[in-house]
Amino acid sequence: MGLGLSAPSGKGFRPRPMKICCIGAGYVGGPTMAMIALKAPDITVRVVDMNPARIAAWESGKLPIYEPGLDEVVRQTRGRNLFFSTDVRGAIAEADIIFVAVNTPTKTYGVGAGRAADLRFIESVARTIAETATGSKIIVEKSTIPVKTAETIKDILAANSRGCKFEVLSNPEFLAEGTAVADLLAPDRVLIGGEHTPGGEAAARTLAEVYARWVPRERIIVTNLWSSELSKLVANAFLAQRISSINSISALCEATGADVDEVAHAIGLDTRIGPKFLKASVGFGGSCFQKDILNLVYLCKHFGLPEVAAYWESVVQMNDWQKKRFAEWIVNDLFNTVSGKRIAVLGFAFKKDTNDTRETPAKYVCRDLLAEGARVVVYDPKVSAEQIRQDVLEGGQNQNLEIATTALQACAGTHAIAVLTEWDEFKTLDFAALQGVMQKPAFVFDGRNILPHQKLRDLGFRVHAIGKSPPQS
Repeated sequence: MGLGLSAPSGKGFRPRPMKICCIGAGYVGGPTMAMIALKAPDITVRVVDMNPARIAAWESGKLPIYEPGLDEVVRQTRGRNLFFSTDVRGAIAEADIIFVAVNTPTKTYGVGAGRAADLRFIESVARTIAETATGSKIIVEKSTIPVKTAETIKDILAANSRGCKFEVLSNPEFLAEGTAVADLLAPDRVLIGGEHTPGGEAAARTLAEVYARWVPRERIIVTNLWSSELSKLVANAFLAQRISSINSISALCEATGADVDEVAHAIGLDTRIGPKFLKASVGFGGSCFQKDILNLVYLCKHFGLPEVAAYWESVVQMNDWQKKRFAEWIVNDLFNTVSGKRIAVLGFAFKKDTNDTRETPAKYVCRDLLAEGARVVVYDPKVSAEQIRQDVLEGGQNQNLEIATTALQACAGTHAIAVLTEWDEFKTLDFAALQGVMQKPAFVFDGRNILPHQKLRDLGFRVHAIGKSPPQS
């Protein structure tokens, strides 16, 4: 299937450069397209989005997302073969390959509310492609979507194709925020799902050739559409399961005197288990883990598998419990009341090296503390004050929420410090200076186990850390 990738090779013709467009300029579309543009300079890559402010940010000196190394990649490619635009239809018309990287949030209304993926943006994009395309296209699902979503896309395209031929592929992303550029440079695998038809197999080969510019062929895996779509949900579910598992053990460690870091290290040396995602914390966050598990739960219930649904739902329930438990620690240790007390929250992003706050545990801990009447002062080195207020208050007002510009400012006059993101700068703070500006006794609640606990105790702090029993006084 030619799909317009090159002109005839006879005299007087030159191969036409491939053109790629990506609909959606978010955490997935922007970095992925920047890397393709970097590694395939002969391919024209256009990232389009209906949000003018987001496109303007991609074209500015301050990108809309923070990822180590991303600025450099965008600077090398922007204006050369990487372009950003709000002209969605124009980019669709010109493209040979169309990546779909729009948001697929959990539904908040109707059937499947709270679990099923909201596919209205996917459907809207499919209709726009069908209305706009004047030639054959390869459509690549990059968004995280439920199994069988490709059927929906194909149905819409077929019903509105006007003679154009479309092939739909699944190419899920496996990026970890904070390491997205490294993940794109050297991925564990690139997964491409397509139909086992001549057209589907040709489309999969075409996409594989794009990635093969820098990814070894043995890491490019081709499956059927449904296996590819399901693999993304299952990968995130398994990773989240490991976090909830070690967090459940952290509670047992606190009760028995065991140390969760020592337990995690011991079991992680077993090659059947491995050490990754065994770091106990206040809970997992991000755009994918909870959303994808809930989607998996909905699918299991839809297909009549309630026991499987209950199993995966328990992973989310454990995560919710861990966040609530952390806030309750603070209330209990501060003499069973935090009303009117200032509490410094250090870190708001769901993990270090990103400014993403989607489903961040910090949001829920802040809300619980505010509900108890605490005065919460938040500091994060990369998340804006506006974003923090929006996430915690959802457009409301609460004078008890303050935003600081430094850790020292956040801690001044506070009764307790709660570390909720593992930013490297928090490991080397001047703890003596912090202790000097805090109310006494001064408490530290380490939700990431990154602080020097014995040093803090020597300075006079009362320390409570995830998965570690506090020393007996």
